[in-house]
Amino acid sequence: MPRRNVTRDRARPQRRKKVHHAEPADAFRCVACRLDVPMVAPGTAHRNHCPNCLTSLHVDHRVPGDRRAGCRGRMAALSVTVRGDGEWLIIHSCQSCGELSANRIAGDDNALALLRIAMRPLSDARLPVNALLAL
Repeated sequence: MPRRNVTRDRARPQRRKKVHHAEPADAFRCVACRLDVPMVAPGTAHRNHCPNCLTSLHVDHRVPGDRRAGCRGRMAALSVTVRGDGEWLIIHSCQSCGELSANRIAGDDNALALLRIAMRPLSDARLPVNALLAL
């Protein structure tokens, strides 16, 4: 059996094997809060935002779920709007290209985060709240 040179082995830096964690096709990691988000979402066929912080990525071009946008920028939740049938939509703005999009909320979206962005206009000092309350 050959003798090992212990001093030479100690001097040689140990290489760590690279571990590649493949993202499962049924989840993605939020670019803002780093939450692992399942692709399945109650109330929508195409999950495109984090249910925790409502941040999205610019992945869809024209049709929800097409994943054809070349931008891939971070999309911040700006506001909400409500359709005539009462369904809420999140208005996202791409931080890279400036494009706006409206996305359906999902049943597991953070209700407090939705209310925070819905209340933003009311917290603006330029808005005459007293006039709105008189209506």
